[in-house]
Formats: sequence, C-alpha cells, structure tokens
Amino acid sequence: MSVGFESFPALLDDAPRHLFFTGKGGVGKTSMACATAVALADRGQSVLLISTDPASNLDEVLETPLSGSATPVQAVPGLSALNIDPSAAAARYRARLIDPLRGALPDAVLRTMEEQLSGACTTEIAAFDEFTAFLADPATTAAFDHVVFDTAPTGHTIRLLQLPKAWTGFLDNNTSGTSCLGPLAGLEKQRGAYSTALATLADPAVTRLVLVTRPESSALGEAARTSRELGSLGIQNQLLIVNGYFHSAAADVLGNAVEDRMRQALRDAEQFLGSLPVIRIPLRASNVLGPQRLRQLVGGVETDMPAILADNDGIVDEFASMESLILQLELAGHGVILTMGKGGVGKTTIATNIAVALARRGHPVTLSTTDPASHLDLSLGSGIPGLIVERIDPDRESQRYQKTVIAEQGTQLDAASLALLEEDLRSPCTEEIAVFRAFARTVAEGGDRFVVLDTAPTGHTLLLLDASEAYHRELGRQAGSSGQSDAVRQLLPRLRDPEFTKVILVALAEATPVHEAVALQADLRRAHIEPFAWLVNQSFAASQTSDPLLIARGNAEFRYLREVLSQQATHTVRIPWTAHPLESPSTITQTQNT
Repeated sequence: MSVGFESFPALLDDAPRHLFFTGKGGVGKTSMACATAVALADRGQSVLLISTDPASNLDEVLETPLSGSATPVQAVPGLSALNIDPSAAAARYRARLIDPLRGALPDAVLRTMEEQLSGACTTEIAAFDEFTAFLADPATTAAFDHVVFDTAPTGHTIRLLQLPKAWTGFLDNNTSGTSCLGPLAGLEKQRGAYSTALATLADPAVTRLVLVTRPESSALGEAARTSRELGSLGIQNQLLIVNGYFHSAAADVLGNAVEDRMRQALRDAEQFLGSLPVIRIPLRASNVLGPQRLRQLVGGVETDMPAILADNDGIVDEFASMESLILQLELAGHGVILTMGKGGVGKTTIATNIAVALARRGHPVTLSTTDPASHLDLSLGSGIPGLIVERIDPDRESQRYQKTVIAEQGTQLDAASLALLEEDLRSPCTEEIAVFRAFARTVAEGGDRFVVLDTAPTGHTLLLLDASEAYHRELGRQAGSSGQSDAVRQLLPRLRDPEFTKVILVALAEATPVHEAVALQADLRRAHIEPFAWLVNQSFAASQTSDPLLIARGNAEFRYLREVLSQQATHTVRIPWTAHPLESPSTITQTQNT
C-alpha cells in the first residue's frame, strides 16, 4: 500500500479544544476516546470526557463509576468524565411532549405518540440537546482545556438542526405521522444554542472529528460514507484511526489468513485512506480496560501475551455448531428466518450460509435483504436449484414513500417547512417504515417455502406499526379498502409466531456487539418477538493457532461467551475463525463445495 500511517501522537499534537469520535459499533470508539483523554491529561491538560453512547462502557474502560455529572478519574490527574444517558434524555422529551396531553386525547393516540418517540432518531436528537450545552455555553466547560466526545452526531441529525426556522410551521401542519421530528417540538427554545453548537462543530480551529474504523471492508465503507456526509456539511477537520492493525507470526496459518484479509480490505479502501490523515493502532491482545492499558495503547506497548489457551471450563462445548442449527431450522419445513444484529458482525454471511444449506437439502428458499450496504450475491440463485435471491431496495421503496407523503403534505407547507419535511423523509426511521410493504410481501412467502432475510425491522418499528394500526382502528379509518394489504395486516402476527418466524441474533464475542445484541433482544421482546437463537461469529476461542496475540484474543472471548450463554436462548451457536472463514456469500459457497 502507498498510504502512509501516522502514530498516535499525531492525534495529540496541536489538538483543538473539541474532539469528536465516531464510527460503527465495535470498532473501538470508546477505547480511542479514553486513550486520547488520558494522554492529553498526562500532558498536563485538564480534560472532560463525555459519552453519549446508549450502551456506554466508559465506566468500565476508565475503571471509575460515572454519572451524569463530571466525575474526576482518580488514576488520571486532570481528567474528569461523565455519561449522558440518551434513553433518559429521550424519556424526558417524551414526558415533556405527551404529559400535557393526557386526558385530552384517547389512550390509543398517546400510545402511538409514545412509540413514535421511541426511535433511534428521537434518542439521538434528545442526546444532542443534552450535550449542546457543552458546546454552546462556554461557562459549562470553562474549567477544561479539552472536551472529548465519545460518539458524534450523524449527518442526518445535523441537517435537521440546520433547519430550525422551519420547525414551528412544519410541526403545526405535519399530519404525516412520521416519528423523527417529534422531539423538535420540545427543542424549540434551543434554536440559539443549536446554531452555536453547529458552528462549533464546523470550525476547524476548535473541533476535530475523529473517525474510528477496523481494517475491515464494512467498517471502512461506513467510515468513508460518514466522512463524505459530514464533510459536505462543513465538518472538514477530520482524522481517521484504523484500529486493530494485525501482523501475524510468519509460521501461523490462521494468523496469515487474518492478515491477508485485513490487507485486502485496506487495499480496497486506498482512495479513502489517502484522503485524510490516518493513524494506525495495532490489534491488542485483550480489551483495553483501565488507565494503565490505555497508556500502553498510546505508547504501542503490549503486555500479558499468553503462550497457551486458557482453560475454558467447557464453555466452548456448550455452543452448538452451524450444522446443528440448520437441522433445527429445517424441522419446520417452511417459514421465515431473520438474521439480526449490528453492522459488521456477519449477518449477510450467516443468512446466505443458511439459505444455501437449506436449498441444497431440497427445500425451496428465498434469500433476501433490506440492507442497503449488503454484499448479497444475487447470482447465487442461478447456480443452486430451488434458491431465489433478491433484494428489497430501501432507496426505491423510500422514494416511493417520499413522493406519496410530499404529494399529500407538500401543498400545505411553505418552502422552509417543505425542506424540513424532505429531510425528515430521508431519515433512517422513515426508511424502515417505507420498506414495510415489500418486507411484508416477502414474509408472506414463508407460508410454503423458507424465506431467509438479512436485516429485519427493529422492535421499535414493529411496535410503531402496531400502535398506528390500533390508532387508526379506534378512529374508524382502518377500513378494508384503505389500501393496507393482507400481507401488511398479517406481518406482526407472523413475526410473533415462533413456529413461523425464527430470529437469529448475530454477534461477535466482544463487548459492544454482545451488549448491543442484548439491547436488540429487549427491543424485540417489547414487540412480543422471542429470538430463536444467538450466534457468535468469527470466534478465536479454542482456535488452532500458535500466534500469541490471537491466543490472547481467544482467551478474552470467554467472558463474552459466558454472557451469551447467560441469555438462556433456546439455541446458542459459535462459528470459529478458520483460515477460510465464512465471511462472504462466495466464500460460503466455495467452503460448502469442498
């Protein structure tokens, strides 16, 4: 590669007052933010570290109990930290908006409003309101030289907040039922603070955006997309951290395979890597917990490298194989199989593996996805009898939905309010709702064949559909001729039927993927959907490797493997990392042919 990598001090030298860390789940944002904060404090600076991550483990990494107020980290003089709880922030906004309406509106309407305000967009904007004060009010952070944020706002949120003058008119006239703008009614008084905060984000003299990625295709692609989106909004002072760079022991087959895959991902992203400063952080032997390990990360020092695998007390043996899971799925003879989990854990690979295996066992199978970034190989169906491979295109479905809403609402709005409506309709929440009809049609096919779906609607979206239907029924507007298809009406009952639908939660044996899957499981249970299985993908535990670092990585997994087992799922599956991991549809096909 021709891309040059810098060392960690490049991030610290001439660091501006504000540092924002962003990246997809599991790439190491919190570790990088904490290491930066510790290093700045060790240089004699006073630092405030703030997390807005709903699944924050700042307390664990800093080994300090934290709250919503700045707490000194005793082992690091000059460093204080706090957790902003986005869920609590969203709850306060829901209460602020809905409580005054209790008694004035039917309970069904209030339940619909509550669910509309339970989505990711609401939570993100509510959290943004919480830390706006740290950017807009200098007195709040006057005691600190630097303020480090773990998790930055998305481009969608920033675009919404760039349109404050339209909020009042839009909200007064909006009858579309969309969920993402609900919090803005409660944020009306924050216009001046938002204007100051957004100006601060875009000022390179005081703010730097730090993108964190793994040397993996999906994580690099997400970082590149985020960089472009935020750059187009004026946030140009960016730096990239490639976390988890690995160099294997020359004689180790597994280690060489891991390194080869990493190098290929970096080669594929060479144009993006050459567009901004890049810092390379070596893969660590274990989780970076505590100030001592954070300092070792900055200095590039690695300790505690074991020579042998730890005694796992039979933990690995408690997990089933992929083959046994497929046998269990096959028993129903038909139905829907959903792979769910955060990005980068291998949902597409697992879905493809299951679909191909069932088709080769003689079953008719449809393999589909709603993931816009999916690498699903549509040509697979032509080579495997009984297998149909298709893709629900979120962009196409969203465009149809947007045109419908704008046609219905746009004539009632002025230009500024129309711009706000158009931005709202570009949100992730809107996209989820827009693909419902196509998703429902695909699910309905599970009555006489297997339907394997990569990426499903979240529990929030399902509950929103349920609440909205109840609302419409109460008002007498859910007539049979309303345009709702039978597939849409039957979607929730089918997804809630454990004989018809099997949900597989996919994770890696690491803190963030496991904890986010636990949160996803809770979300699904709110919608009365019980996961069928947990699947831990790409596990190094008990692997046949002589590389000391990979041995250590495997040892560190046991903690999270135990956590997965504690979920007491009906089925728990582990897929080991091999020299030819099941990482893509083409690899799966090749592996199953051998």
